[in-house]
Amino acid sequence: MDYAENILGTIGNTPMVKMNALVKDVPALVLAKYETFNPGNSVKDRMALQMIEDAEADGRLQPGGTIIEGTSGNTGMGLALAAIIKGYKMVCVISDKQSKEKMDILRAVGSEVVVCPTDVEPDDPRSYYSTSKRLAEETPNSWYVNQYDNPSNAKAHYQSTGPEIWKQTEGKVTHFIVGVGTGGTISGVGKYLKEHNPDIKIWGIDTYGSVFKKYHETGIFDENEIYPYITEGIGEDILPENVDFDIIDGFTKVTDKDAAIYTRRLAKEEGMFLGNSAGSAIKGLLQLNEEGKFGPDDVVVILFHDHGSRYVGKMFNDDWMREVGFLE
Repeated sequence: MDYAENILGTIGNTPMVKMNALVKDVPALVLAKYETFNPGNSVKDRMALQMIEDAEADGRLQPGGTIIEGTSGNTGMGLALAAIIKGYKMVCVISDKQSKEKMDILRAVGSEVVVCPTDVEPDDPRSYYSTSKRLAEETPNSWYVNQYDNPSNAKAHYQSTGPEIWKQTEGKVTHFIVGVGTGGTISGVGKYLKEHNPDIKIWGIDTYGSVFKKYHETGIFDENEIYPYITEGIGEDILPENVDFDIIDGFTKVTDKDAAIYTRRLAKEEGMFLGNSAGSAIKGLLQLNEEGKFGPDDVVVILFHDHGSRYVGKMFNDDWMREVGFLE
């Protein structure tokens, strides 16, 4: 009989899907690594489980403990599922720009949700970085995950996502494109792929209001680049230790409006009901194509992080789209 011992056994081995309508002008074969097939509907299930298992192994996470993490929603979901199976309490600290669906879903799987303001500096005591650290200090028998600087994040993708992509493309992958937030996915996958073929190009998708692109190109952390943005799950106003800039060949920035519009187009033209960062990623790929980055022999893998159900009240809602000026 073929079954998993529990829900955590279904993480990984997600399908690769050929893209068609939106990439008709791209000369290369474009394949989507479709991470919504994970049980928590996002790529973050992989690193959530890895971070927990590594913390259990070295004693940072003790039986009956409380897991505390600042999250834009998806890592919290992955951690929450593992916490249920393994018997931990889960506290998710989330910023108020995240969709209501994400907060409701986290509560549905038994997490306590603490909501913090978005529009404050990272070191402001009200920020979700500061709040999650403070809660970990105040809570007995707790473990602060810190996905941004936790090396188990990138390790998960080096050990699972990267090898899957290599195997599924029979080693023919020439480009890997993904939105960058904590940096774990791009750095872990990028490291694995470049070890197997140093010529593979690794492209990060960034957003306006984030520091990654300029820092990669100039080495300057420019605070003038930082301002509030709508796109969820990618971009940062800090430099997470998980972003390995040496592995990344370049970044392209995508506007909030394009990210929202292309999220909707993925659903209506490809039948791919995906989250906000997928819209950024596919628009970023099309921008790279306009710059002549792809040829007819190339195999481009784009990773789609999460599911459209988390954005029904936002990008998939006409009233919201009009409110923010993305729909006439």
